[in-house]
Amino acid sequence: MKADPTHQIALLDVAELDSRAAQLRHQRTHLPELAEIAALEAERTALTDQVRDARIVVDDLTVEQAKADREVEQVRTRRERDRNRMDTGQITNPKDLERMQHELVSLERRISSLEDSELEVMQALEEAQQVLDGLGIRAEDIDARLAELVAARDERRAAIDASLEEVTAARGPAIDGMPDDLMALYERLREQKGIGAALLRARQCGGCNMTLDASELSRIRSAPADEVIRCEECQRILVRTDESGL
Repeated sequence: MKADPTHQIALLDVAELDSRAAQLRHQRTHLPELAEIAALEAERTALTDQVRDARIVVDDLTVEQAKADREVEQVRTRRERDRNRMDTGQITNPKDLERMQHELVSLERRISSLEDSELEVMQALEEAQQVLDGLGIRAEDIDARLAELVAARDERRAAIDASLEEVTAARGPAIDGMPDDLMALYERLREQKGIGAALLRARQCGGCNMTLDASELSRIRSAPADEVIRCEECQRILVRTDESGL
């Protein structure tokens, strides 16, 4: 392929812009905040499930405690009613009195048992509520940190996007007037290798950093100035300038 040497040299400017654009796109997808955001979002999702489960436990224990409270209150009410009947002399039959006294003893034991159960439920509810509160605090901390990270990420992305827009805008004038066949080759190589053209500097390919041997340098040295040279190692377009060491 033939191409005017000025066009070949201009191709280095295009390659520099494309390399800069590739760097910016890489930076955009590898921002330092992204890994922490992903980790915190995963933790937040898991935490949401934990909060749901912990709230179910609290709700169930709340219902259980209310039930225990009612049961204790019902037995206490019955005890006070029976005791009041005895104290006010409403029961005069000795056998009925004896039966009532046994019943009061039984009610006292029942109350004691229910109060123990009530206390166990209260303690379990207190512990469950502490777990739920702790999860809520962690969720708030994660949300606050995520807000900071997202703001920082968006700020960095905006700066990168602005730079990328400038690079993209500069590429149009850089390729204006370039030969179609030269650009077609360049674009194909850029798609394959990331960099389509490189400077031959000090006998070294700027694309793969391989130092050319004497025979290859001799071939390049003898090639016409308008011949498009390719690196034998990486196949990129090699652009010759005064820095090439030929």
